[in-house]
Amino acid sequence: MNDDPALFERFLEMLAAESGASPNTLSAYRSDLEQASRRLGGKLAIAGREELKQVGQHWSGLKNSSVARKSSSLRRFFGFLLEEGFRDEDPSDALPRPGISRNLPKILSHEEIANLFSTLKEKLEFDPVKPSDARLSALLELLYGSGLRASELVTLERRSLAIDRQYLIVKGKGGKERLVPISDQARRSVRRWVSLTDPHEKYLFPSRKGHISRVRLFQIIKELAAQAGINPGKVSPHVLRHAFATHLLEGGADLRSLQTLLGHTDISTTQIYTHVDSARLVELVNDRHPLGRRNLSR
Repeated sequence: MNDDPALFERFLEMLAAESGASPNTLSAYRSDLEQASRRLGGKLAIAGREELKQVGQHWSGLKNSSVARKSSSLRRFFGFLLEEGFRDEDPSDALPRPGISRNLPKILSHEEIANLFSTLKEKLEFDPVKPSDARLSALLELLYGSGLRASELVTLERRSLAIDRQYLIVKGKGGKERLVPISDQARRSVRRWVSLTDPHEKYLFPSRKGHISRVRLFQIIKELAAQAGINPGKVSPHVLRHAFATHLLEGGADLRSLQTLLGHTDISTTQIYTHVDSARLVELVNDRHPLGRRNLSR
């Protein structure tokens, strides 16, 4: 894992696929990462909080805007390492935050999710169903229905799913396996896709190089978003995972259950999925808090 250049390339590849970052933006990220890596002797990816504090101290003479950008670059990189299983914890809270607020994760509304599935349903009405559409259906159902990480989804093996089981065996961060429930609809979509593939394939979503790539997964999800009339910049596999988590919380799921479903080692990571709008919070207080249920008109 101690290979900064290789991890930088993987991170920038993800950034380009997920957010469509321009060459100039990618160049700025690369520069920030490489400078920090040189400061730490080529060991940025394995740096701890104390090392990152030292990096931040070297920025003391820079403008707040420059420090904010560099901090953002490194925080996003460490978020990537955590999400992809290269690290078990994120030390980037040790980096300076000069007068900026933390951005909330992106989320799709229930209506936007419905539009995605409605557009997909139209594709599946053709007889016979195109293999590419059957694959898209299985991918989308597993992203939103089971909350898998992009890396977990593309590397799923065929043996991970059995017809008589209502769960997947997913290998997550650190090679740890966990059981992930799969809905009846997702099972139907996956079975339809599997029936169109070679039973001797190792991976559930094969390609000529082994399995479908993360970049290709990002591309086809964004293509569906555009067809559904949604800004493709808003949609990615991780956004669908976030929607899965947030919508479960809105439906009454507790954080501990969600932590298990998402495969988070630390519940503090799960807490980023508690983002709900102010109207939902007001409704929660009015409906659930004892004061909200008292009749104060007397």
